[in-house]
Amino acid sequence: MKKVEAIEIDDPQLFGHPRGLTVLFFAEMWERFCYYGMRGLLVLYLTKSLLQGDQQAFAIYGAYTALVYMAPVLGGRIADNILGYRIAIILGAIMMAIGEFMILGGNETWLYLGMGAIIVGNGYFKANISTLVGKLYKPDDPRRDSGFTIFYIGINIGALLATLVVVWVGERFGFKYGFGLAGIGMLLGLFFFVLGQKFYKHLSHPPHPAKLYKKMFGPLNQLHITIILSFLLIPVLYFLIIYNNVVGILLLLTFAYVGYTLIKSGIAGGKILKDRMIIFIILCLFNIVFWALFEQAGSSLTLFADRNVDRNVFGLFEMTAGQTQFFNPFFIILMGSLFSVLWVKLTERNLNPNIPAKFGFGIILLGIGYLITRFGYSTHNEAFLVPLWIIVGIYFFHTVGELFISPIGLSMVTKLAPERLTGTLMGAWFLSFSGSNFLAGQLAKLTGAGGAVEAGVVATGPESLHRYIEVYSVFGWIAIGTGIVVLLLSPKLNKLMHGIR
Repeated sequence: MKKVEAIEIDDPQLFGHPRGLTVLFFAEMWERFCYYGMRGLLVLYLTKSLLQGDQQAFAIYGAYTALVYMAPVLGGRIADNILGYRIAIILGAIMMAIGEFMILGGNETWLYLGMGAIIVGNGYFKANISTLVGKLYKPDDPRRDSGFTIFYIGINIGALLATLVVVWVGERFGFKYGFGLAGIGMLLGLFFFVLGQKFYKHLSHPPHPAKLYKKMFGPLNQLHITIILSFLLIPVLYFLIIYNNVVGILLLLTFAYVGYTLIKSGIAGGKILKDRMIIFIILCLFNIVFWALFEQAGSSLTLFADRNVDRNVFGLFEMTAGQTQFFNPFFIILMGSLFSVLWVKLTERNLNPNIPAKFGFGIILLGIGYLITRFGYSTHNEAFLVPLWIIVGIYFFHTVGELFISPIGLSMVTKLAPERLTGTLMGAWFLSFSGSNFLAGQLAKLTGAGGAVEAGVVATGPESLHRYIEVYSVFGWIAIGTGIVVLLLSPKLNKLMHGIR
């Protein structure tokens, strides 16, 4: 009887993929609506409403986004060992919604507390929903890469809606309305996730259900205690955001611990697993380089758009600075399905680049995007505003580079990870995003060295434009150089994957 139920659950398909993918697609879409809505407004809120200088705003932004991506390391392990994926994702969604509504308090204290709740919630939600997508497919299912690309499109529809709606409402009518909309979006994501649980629930049970609901301290069971401890992390994160230099030290220690754990597990599992853990760590380092440069979008590129970009669209209307982040998810949605088909067609012809080579191509494309800013010297107007096509070009090349790395990276993690390490490896993958976001905050400060160092002090048009172009040019050459090195090493790196493509 049990076998029959499994067949009935696994059978439903939609457009050639498990029905559970549709449920997770919409849950993730609305969660990203929440996250990117808040992210799109954060630096603008810090500099324009709370009147903080660029340097401080970038440091807070970098620490926050770093902690957002560090949290899945813990969230993945707790899901693997205690909660299971379904409960962890539901708890994460609730905490993220609470965090958004906390920000409505309207001052720095409520902002940092809300950010703390979002960090913990994201830790439970982000890594585990990606892991759950991987579990919808058998390890050798050729649809897996395509499924993750479709899932990635859902992420970017959420980000697109966030920039079109949340960021626009926040900038035009008041930041509190934008943050409130982001919280409502998270509740919608929770609704879709719970509504469609019959299509994935069989893959997301707690590892030890009896232990989870067994009383431990008076009436409290393991589930209650985990929830209470999760909320107690919020004030800890509050202080980490304020004293954000500590985050860098915390990251280094966490990297060392996770790297040691993965290598130790690899050695215990034999040569193949050891090699796969080594290549995983190497690709994590390249991932840090890519995203540290890419993640200027929510910080320095937004202020560049605010100060030195003519955002008038064909004389019809003017985009807000935060809305320029729209181009990244727009290009993902436009090209994501094409790349999904491309990888399948290239595989059929035995022309699909190996995973390390895709990382190299992605980093090179990122660098080309930044070098487009060089055209700003010859195309700016009398107010030292560059045409909108420059920032569109930046986001276009960054997005193509992203499509070479991000959905492929998610799929790679689920292929490399043995069953017992799936959540841990996914958490480690998001830890590399954590490092990149912290580094991104530090790199963003370079664009403000001649500009807004203190609140209310902003560089003049020519000074500001020159600084942005020169710093972004350096970013571009570093990325292109790194990408070429990765391409040259890709044949040797690919051998460490032992057949995984």
